Amino acid sequence: MLSYCLTSFLVVVGLFQGPTPPRPAAQAPTKPAPAPPIIWSAARPLTAADFQGRPGPSDRLAGLTSAEIKAGAACRDFVFTGTVQATFDPATSWLRDPKKASPDLLRHEQLHFDITEIYARLLRQKLVVFQAKANCLKLQPAFNNLTKGVYTEWSREQNRYDAETNHGLNAARQVYWEKQTQVKLAQLEAFALPQ
Repeated sequence: MLSYCLTSFLVVVGLFQGPTPPRPAAQAPTKPAPAPPIIWSAARPLTAADFQGRPGPSDRLAGLTSAEIKAGAACRDFVFTGTVQATFDPATSWLRDPKKASPDLLRHEQLHFDITEIYARLLRQKLVVFQAKANCLKLQPAFNNLTKGVYTEWSREQNRYDAETNHGLNAARQVYWEKQTQVKLAQLEAFALPQ
């Protein structure tokens, strides 16, 4: 009974004090800056700590990898240059329960990032051919068409991977995809970024 009375007293005191005044701007809590994107590297696999986002209320999966292929093109003095990077976004990638994330779940999510690197390498390979015939006066439409085709293939492959492995729950298919992905990465090694 004493506990209840004490709790009630603290609530009443809080009511008499009125609303809490706003903090001065200098004391306002600051949000930490979002983690920068992680550039794909064979030497740097993803960890549970990299997944800093939160699932939405309708998300039913155990995890989500938000990866991108960042591509850019420019012409300087009528000389074409192109850049391509596979990146992972920690702020929008999440694991439902990071503390209980299994090695199997992390391997499945890593493979999404590895597939992204495969398509980044394919785009780099296509840029070699593209560079030889690039017309700097008509660069943007041609570059957009090139990247659109690669992005479409990449999206299909990501969806096929999830469908065939049942989001990593089909262990045999997961192993198959892991092996095939390593073979493809090796085949495209000439188009990897320097480590």
